[in-house]
Amino acid sequence: MTKMIHSYWAYLVLLIIVIAVANAIIGLNSKKEFKATDLRISLFALIASHIQLILGFIAYYTSVFYETMRDMGMGEVMKNSELRKPLIEHPLLILIAIALITIGFSKHKKKTTDAAKFKTIAVFYGIALLLILVVIPWGLWFTK
Repeated sequence: MTKMIHSYWAYLVLLIIVIAVANAIIGLNSKKEFKATDLRISLFALIASHIQLILGFIAYYTSVFYETMRDMGMGEVMKNSELRKPLIEHPLLILIAIALITIGFSKHKKKTTDAAKFKTIAVFYGIALLLILVVIPWGLWFTK
């Protein structure tokens, strides 16, 4: 059940992060004022990604893959690319991506100009989005 929720929530998270990055790029390029709506978009992306992280932790520790890793050991998992992706690469890069989103949100609040706020969100959320797109198990998404 948790894995299913984690999978479907991921669509929403991905959409919200794309919207946040696009909003930041548009705001930066059009030199508009950073308003409460812009703050809410980036905050919603932050919150949604953290919820996804919690769901991911639950799905990870209750998965068959995790049981396999405990039985095989980390050395064997690292040698097996089919297990390494869901057990090591996906969680690690997602953690880095969510850390970037969190850092970006925190840093943008300290900026004094609207352009700097938009730029901070665009850079940090944009890099996080790229990392997420790289490690999404696309094959599993489209075989449901």
